[in-house]
Amino acid sequence: MEADYRVHLANPATIQQYNGLKYTDDHSDARWLAPLLRLGVLPEGYIYPKAERAVRDLLRKRAPLVRQHTANVLSVQNMMTRNTGARFSVKRIQELTKEDLSTLLAEASQVLAVTSSLVVLDCLWQQIKTLEKTMHKCLNHTPAYQQLLTVQGIGTILAQTIALETGAISRFPTVGN
Repeated sequence: MEADYRVHLANPATIQQYNGLKYTDDHSDARWLAPLLRLGVLPEGYIYPKAERAVRDLLRKRAPLVRQHTANVLSVQNMMTRNTGARFSVKRIQELTKEDLSTLLAEASQVLAVTSSLVVLDCLWQQIKTLEKTMHKCLNHTPAYQQLLTVQGIGTILAQTIALETGAISRFPTVGN
């Protein structure tokens, strides 16, 4: 692309498998794909603009951090329920201090386990918020993002996801696409 070649990204999920070949390699794949391209029936994927990939990667980095955060919250909730018999909300867990834990939990090892999880939770939350702020700064000036925010039920995270994963809406020929 940088050398002004027209690049096609074949979408393997939508390409019919070819039969009768004993082996496949780049050459046999090319012999199969070239006629599809010539006939105009090669299913292609979207090549995201290079300049925008870094911000999209931030969005994609956020997802595993949120999953880790949720897993740690559930772990702390389970430990607290197992050891105290009481259920703790996420808000209550975030408010727990070391003194609270020492009062609620019988053993120092339990306090240490929960404390270490709380430190990890705090770190994850800070990183998630940093990513979200950076994505917001990068997208805030774009018309597509601003339009998405006007739709009822679409908040900042969903608007960021739609804007960054969809790319330029103009690449779709009709609404149905």
